This record gives sequence, C-alpha cells and structure tokens, in this order.
Amino acid sequence: MSDEPRGPGPDAAPAAPPASDATADSAADQPAHVQVYLRIRAAMGERKPGRDARRRARRSEDTTTVPFGPGRDPKGIDEVLDRLTTQLGWESPLARSELMIDWPGIVGADTAQHSEPVGVEEGTLTVRCDSTAWAKQLGLMRSSIVAAIEDRHPLSGVSAVRILGPDTPSWKHGPRAVPGRGPRDTYG
Repeated sequence: MSDEPRGPGPDAAPAAPPASDATADSAADQPAHVQVYLRIRAAMGERKPGRDARRRARRSEDTTTVPFGPGRDPKGIDEVLDRLTTQLGWESPLARSELMIDWPGIVGADTAQHSEPVGVEEGTLTVRCDSTAWAKQLGLMRSSIVAAIEDRHPLSGVSAVRILGPDTPSWKHGPRAVPGRGPRDTYG
C-alpha cells in the first residue's frame, strides 16, 4: 500500500474549473450535487432573467410600502364588491334578485299590487297573478315587460315571461295528462 493520493475513480465527477479562492473553498465544503450544479452553472455562464422575471422584478419595484405612497388610496366598498361579484360570477344571480325587487318599477305600481314575480329559470321569468283578468292583462303587456327587463336588467338573462293565474286545485299531475271526466264525487 502506498501513501500516494489516488486519482478520481470512474464514478467521480470531473474536476471543477479553476475559480477564485473563496469560491473554491466554499465549493469544497458543499455536497457533490451542489458542486456539479456550480460547475455546470460556471460552464454555461450566468443565465439572463426571462421576460416574466423582469416583469415580476419591475412590479416589485413599483410596489411601495410607504404609508401615503401612490396606489395606496382606500377603495370604496362599491368598487370592492363589484370586483368581487365579477370574479366569483355572481353578476347574473344578483341581477335576477334586483329584477325581483324592481318589479313595481318595470310594470307599474298598480299592476305590481296584483302580480308577483315567482322566479327565473332558464331565462324565463315566472309571474303569478291574483286573478285571471290580471293574468290576461299581463299577457297583453308581455312584449313591453320583456323589453323593459332587457333594458333595465340586461345581466339577468331573462328573455321570456311566463304568466300564471291564481292557484286553483289541479288534478293534472305533470305536463301531460289523459283527458277524461276528471274528479267526480270526490268531496263526499
């Protein structure tokens, strides 16, 4: 056995290029994978930051934490809520609820006393009336009601109006029924 230092074995990484004394000392203390990375980085040269990195750096420079700096003005609650509803996709449901609240403004106070919007499904507003006469009156006003809704509440998505008369007992279950004599002596 000789005391001569042996050269690197077959699995050893190639020697690092000569560097400054500080870099060489710190690289010798590093694990093998870090030494390989540092050698590759020195051989390839310093990487220039990409477009996204430059944009992030510029944005971080623009952002100041000075208490009264630019861009630090408080936002109004209406602006914050508008941005939030847009981000969460709540515009259409909110517009539908505003439509329900604004019903007297759309059809008039007298008509609104005898009719009530029930709900909106698949772009159709359902309205229930106190009597068949008011249902007929709203049926005649249908086109002007749809136009007023599209003008005042365009985000609601309402394109049709379904008008129902007063609630009466019905023995018809479902959209299709077999014609017949109906209930005969059911009230005993």
